Amino acid sequence: EYYEKVDISHETSVARSPQQNGVVERRNRMQIEAGRIMLIYAKASLFLWPEAAAATCYTHNRSIIHIRHSKTPYELLHDKLPLSFFHVFGVLCYPTNDSENLGKLQPKDDIGIFIVYALTKKAF
Repeated sequence: EYYEKVDISHETSVARSPQQNGVVERRNRMQIEAGRIMLIYAKASLFLWPEAAAATCYTHNRSIIHIRHSKTPYELLHDKLPLSFFHVFGVLCYPTNDSENLGKLQPKDDIGIFIVYALTKKAF
């Protein structure tokens, strides 16, 4: 009923037959391979797999260009390019230690590795 209202043709495919969903399966495979490469490049453990997959999806949604609009999906929604915010997965980073009990000679930064983007704020 909803599909008819918005003029969408709903077609189902046979279970366990990726050949029928070529475009979607190709995108899924590309994201899995990119996540695997990110883990290998960062020399990270497999338990970080969900973060690598999320970073892959985040990067892909902000970098692939739609041919029809000549813009990225992010640019279509926000009218600006998000390229200055990208970071290499697994790179060494120094998050600020904002603990209240820091002494005068205590380090102001911690050492960590970059693994995921924050979706609700400009942080990672």
